[in-house]
Amino acid sequence: MSFVPPSLRALGLSAGALLVLSTAPALADCATDIQGFMKKRDGVIAQLKGLQKGGKKQLDPAAACPKFRSLTGIMNETIAYFEKNKEWCQIPDQFVDGAKQQRAQFSKTAGQACGIAAKIEKMKKQAAQQQAQGGLGSQVQQLPHGPL
Repeated sequence: MSFVPPSLRALGLSAGALLVLSTAPALADCATDIQGFMKKRDGVIAQLKGLQKGGKKQLDPAAACPKFRSLTGIMNETIAYFEKNKEWCQIPDQFVDGAKQQRAQFSKTAGQACGIAAKIEKMKKQAAQQQAQGGLGSQVQQLPHGPL
C-alpha cells in the first residue's frame, strides 16, 4: 500500500488520485515548454518571411544568416529538452526525429547563407581596396611590346 500523507487522506484522496494529481501538472508543464520552443521557432520563421520583399523567394544572405543560426540554436534547445524529458513528457520518437531533421535543414541553410554572406563581404572589401588604390590599375594586363 502506498503512503498517502494524512492531510491528503483527510481530503479523501487515494494513492491513485495522488498520482494523477502529481503528474497532471507535469504534463501541462511539458506542453507549455514545448509550445514555448515552437513559438520561438515560429517567430524567427516569421522574421525570415518578412525578409522576403515583394514575394521574392531569395533572401539576402547577410540578413538570413543570423536568423538560420538562431533557428538552429532553438532546435538544439528543443532536441535537448525532448531527449531529457522524453519519458516524463511522453514525447513520441517521431517528434524527436522531426526536430532533428529540422535542425539539420536549418543548419545546412545557415551554412549556405553565411558562406555566401562572407563571400559577398570579402568581395566588397576587395572592391573598396581597389577603389582606394585608384581603380583597377594594378590588375590591368599590359599588352606585350614588340612584334607578335
